[in-house]
Order: sequence, then C-alpha cells, then structure tokens
Amino acid sequence: QVQLVESGGGLVQAGDSLRLSCAASGRTYSMCAMGWFRQAPGKEREFVAGISWNGIIRYYADSVKGRFTISRDDAKNTVYLQMKSLKPEDTAVYYCAAEFTRAPVVVPTRPNEYHYWGQGTQVTVSS
Repeated sequence: QVQLVESGGGLVQAGDSLRLSCAASGRTYSMCAMGWFRQAPGKEREFVAGISWNGIIRYYADSVKGRFTISRDDAKNTVYLQMKSLKPEDTAVYYCAAEFTRAPVVVPTRPNEYHYWGQGTQVTVSS
C-alpha cells in the first residue's frame, strides 16, 4: 500500500514557475514508478511525466517537454514536478500516481496502469 499527498499547486501567471511535491508513504514506495497526470474540466486525465523507481528513466508528454522536470528524492520519499514557462493550457488538477514495478526502468504512462493516486492539487495559470 502506498499513500500519496500532493502539494504546491496554486494560481500563477503565464510564464511563471511552480513546483509540485508528492509525499509518499508505504513499504513499496522505493520500488514504485511515479507519475504525474493532470485533468482539466471536461477532459480526460492525461499523462504529464513519469520516472522509474531507479530514477534513471523519465518520460514526458510532448506538451510539457523542455518545460517540466520530474525528479524523486527517495531519502525524503518525495517526487517533484518542476514546472516552468507555464501556459494557460497547463491549468488542471494535477495528480501524483504510483505503481509497483518489478523492473527498475519501467515507466507506465496510462492512468489505468497506476493503482495508487493522490487527491490532486489545483494549478491555475492566468493569461
């Protein structure tokens, strides 16, 4: 079992930066791939970024490549999403997700591949 709590969301202006945090607890966290997803009103939940449990493999959605960076600090049981050059279209509820993976380099990218989810944190980018 893994519990996830996101924080760091807020209201910012276009071009600003924001860092989201996801605090994890549970015995298998260190062997979990971690992902960030987002869901805007009326839209499906979409993959934003993911990182393997060994921290080596990172995937990003095309829409955020070069602007967002995912990282993990296993000493703090925390995963981060650094977001730069934010755009109004980045406005959404951002969710942290975790999935136990036996292989250290696997990064699931679909919502139904993750069993554990946080409650979400709102990010609003004004133009």
